[in-house]
Amino acid sequence: MSSTQGVKKVTDIFTKAYNFTKADEIKANGLYPYFKPLTETDGTVVVIEGHKVIMAGSNNYLGLTNDPRLIKAAQDAITQYGTGCTGSRYLNGTLDLHLRLEEELAEFMGKESCVLFSTGYQANEGSIQTIAGRNDEIFSDRDNHACIVVGTMCSNARTYRYGHNDMDQLRKLLDKSNPDAGKIIVSDGVFSMSGQLANVPELVSIAKEYNARLYLDDAHAIGVIGDGGRGSASVFGLTDDVDLISGTFSKSFASLGGFLVGDRQVIEFIRHHSPAHIFSASMPPANAATVLKALEVLKTETWRLDRLEEISDYMRKGLKDLGFNVWTSSTPIIPVVIGEMMSCFKFWKDLFEVGVYANAVVPPAVPQGQSLIRTSYSATHTNDQLDQILEGFKIVGLKHGIIDNNGHGAHQ
Repeated sequence: MSSTQGVKKVTDIFTKAYNFTKADEIKANGLYPYFKPLTETDGTVVVIEGHKVIMAGSNNYLGLTNDPRLIKAAQDAITQYGTGCTGSRYLNGTLDLHLRLEEELAEFMGKESCVLFSTGYQANEGSIQTIAGRNDEIFSDRDNHACIVVGTMCSNARTYRYGHNDMDQLRKLLDKSNPDAGKIIVSDGVFSMSGQLANVPELVSIAKEYNARLYLDDAHAIGVIGDGGRGSASVFGLTDDVDLISGTFSKSFASLGGFLVGDRQVIEFIRHHSPAHIFSASMPPANAATVLKALEVLKTETWRLDRLEEISDYMRKGLKDLGFNVWTSSTPIIPVVIGEMMSCFKFWKDLFEVGVYANAVVPPAVPQGQSLIRTSYSATHTNDQLDQILEGFKIVGLKHGIIDNNGHGAHQ
């Protein structure tokens, strides 16, 4: 009898990690586009690996990350409060800055109350799993951000995913749902890869028809679009008809953290029950002070929103005229469809070499065969910088056969 007979084979949990070689293969080909360290930045121009390039891939929508007023607000907060809160909001980590920020955000968004989270990711992941329980149902757009997906997975609610912006399928799923279950529809307000705006009017109508609540993630909408930058629902004058709206501070607000606004009792329930809020250290003083100053600037310098819209329209038209497929973006997020993953990496590398930095997005973040270069713009980009970005895309697009000199593209 073999000495090994009857011995149960044990699988090493690290096997999947040891078998992951794709990143090393791409690095070996000099095409790896991720985790690139910035050594200098003024917001629209950055230095990466010794190359000075125009940043066309940041979420710095209002151009405030290097604003002297925000920097001073952060420095003053550190002087007064120190560098951190050393605890959760629930216990010893609440500052008067946090309370003031919650009050101002609730007022700005036209809602009764607001709760802060330490990241935008936690705001969605922590709120969804808290408000949707075992006897509830979640209806989530298939293109929603990963933090929403994780929030639905962590909740005990039954989750249905409908096709992207497919209101007919959403209705069919609701028709088949448990009539006695609590229901919530969750959608990005602006979808982070495509730059598309959610069909908010139809979502509001469906939510009312089926007695469901509506939750919008406006991470890429608040401080970007809508009435005074109040987000996707305000584009349609429907803010009062959306039950919960989340946002992040890592984009237009030039900081780090997240928030949720809604009815006072709902927010209080989440504040006292969300593990992501209760068991996470609170936003550091400098971050909260930065957001307060950014909110002040957003409300007083409305030209930034106007300029951002002007830039978005200009770049969308410019890329389309060159022959690129930019899907149906209507925001400062403008995708440029390339195709296969390796082709996208090569395009990204050549774009970097001609002085433009954008983001390579590949499956599973996008469907197979639709890898893209995700561009996004800031209110402080100059006209010359925008034209340099377009020229860079033209040079690389022609080189790779994505477009031709007649403004035609392979993906039209």
